[in-house]
Amino acid sequence: MTKARWRVRVFGKVQGVFFRKYAQMTAQALGLTGLVRNELDGSVTAEVQGPVEDLERFVQWAHRGSPAARVERVEVQHDLPLRDEEGFRIE
Repeated sequence: MTKARWRVRVFGKVQGVFFRKYAQMTAQALGLTGLVRNELDGSVTAEVQGPVEDLERFVQWAHRGSPAARVERVEVQHDLPLRDEEGFRIE
């Protein structure tokens, strides 16, 4: 089981629609660690860490997002350095 850390940036109507909370719940359900935050340009960035298979599941979720979100585009950056962290937080 290969562990990795990815940055997932989601564009569209993703702020003010509980996207970060749903991202946290999804990451926790998958056993991932990391964080999610709003960006000034209206996008949302998540850094997620865990088994690659679960990171792929998170990215699949990000293409849908929260029920009220309208995701237009998802960008994924692979191979970020692993961090020693616990839990998944909203910033």
